[in-house]
Amino acid sequence: MTTSEGIILIDKPAGKTSFYLVNVLRKILGVKKIGHAGTLDPFATGVMVMLVGRKYTQMSQGFTKQGKSYLATIRLGVETDSYDCDGEVVSTSELIPSKEQVEEAMTHFQGMVQQTPPMFSAKKVGGRKLYELARKGQEIEREPITVTLETQLLRYEYPEIDVLIHCSKGTYVRSIAHDLGKMLGCGAHLSRLVRTQSGDFKLEECIKLEDLNRDNVHNYLKHANC
Repeated sequence: MTTSEGIILIDKPAGKTSFYLVNVLRKILGVKKIGHAGTLDPFATGVMVMLVGRKYTQMSQGFTKQGKSYLATIRLGVETDSYDCDGEVVSTSELIPSKEQVEEAMTHFQGMVQQTPPMFSAKKVGGRKLYELARKGQEIEREPITVTLETQLLRYEYPEIDVLIHCSKGTYVRSIAHDLGKMLGCGAHLSRLVRTQSGDFKLEECIKLEDLNRDNVHNYLKHANC
């Protein structure tokens, strides 16, 4: 009998939640105890480290504390309340920053950086998730957190900026987009996001969700220590 426990690396499709992936795997494997090593917003794609079975879900903290890498597209000139493409537009600008201005602003996103969590996030303050307050139109003071960033500007063709980001646990890529827009004076939001790596797991190791089924799922179960 094949043991249904281990790690499955999935390339999360756009428009699906992390919880959706958990439910799909539960149905395919017949295992209730399934978690992951870090969520992705519905619009984002890329590496989802799915943890199958009690042994692996109990190791989730070890996996989630590891660094992650992303390919991010930032859209200038449009600011949203959620800092990403799923939010409501709150301001627009016709200001077009120069490449030199973008390059200079990007230098502020290197090394140890103070970052304020967005209101539309699952972070808890006073026992309540911030997004629950945000949906009611409330905004409260949030303590900034220290994150470690390594960013590389790949392309700037107004209104889009492509950035490669290596970051520590707890980093909000949406906040990088928002803060960059503020620095440039034109506003910005995160329009696309691909997680290319989570810890040691890379995108090229992942399987597409639509290619996973009951007949082949055990071929993709990996085992690791954390």
